[in-house]
This record gives sequence, structure tokens and C-alpha cells, in this order.
Amino acid sequence: MRPKIRVFYNSACPVCDAGIKFQQKKGAVCGVEWEDVHLDNDKVKDLNADLEFVRERLHVIDLNGDLRVGYEAFIAIWEVSSSEQWKAKVSKVTGLRWLLNKIYNVFAWCLYQWNRALKHW
Repeated sequence: MRPKIRVFYNSACPVCDAGIKFQQKKGAVCGVEWEDVHLDNDKVKDLNADLEFVRERLHVIDLNGDLRVGYEAFIAIWEVSSSEQWKAKVSKVTGLRWLLNKIYNVFAWCLYQWNRALKHW
């Protein structure tokens, strides 16, 4: 059996859902278990995390069993996707990685606030 990463996402967010559906079509080398916390809130227990924080930011348990959150979760997905491994390598450049993490955190917070205002959950 091939090792898999686990991606925890919130399908109630239309932007997040579209991004995940796009990623699912691409596939991954190792395989991915897609865990929708909107459809099953109890999935966050596997992360020992607050549901609202998981709704706000993408979470991944990588091949090593490590939890990666936010932009780092994207890197974990790209690392196992043969057509996107270059994104993972570029993203790991020290200054760029720091900047992209900051941009992601601001974007995720704004998107979360927008979703809450529109009562998507």
C-alpha cells in the first residue's frame, strides 16, 4: 500500500472547495486522503486542533506524519505531485518562503472572515 498524505479542508468555502477540486484532478504520486471538515467536523480530532482554525487554514499530515498548516500545507501537497514538485522547491527559498507564508496567512484570515460574514457555515 502506497503512503498517503491527509489533506484537511473546508468545502463550505467556495474558494477552498474550488482549489481542492482543481488539485484533486491533478492527482499525486503517493496518493492523498481528502478530509472535508465541513462534512465531518469530527475529523479535526485527528489534528488535535480547533475546528474554526482548520476552517481558516489548510492542514496536511505529510508522509512523515508531521502536521503542516497554511502555506506549508500547500508545499506538502506539491511535494507529492509530480507536476508540481518545482513549486515546492521554489517555495522553500528562505526569504520567499517567509513572504509566501505571511501572504497566505493574511489571505486565509480575510477569506475566513468573508465566509463567516456570508454564513457559509
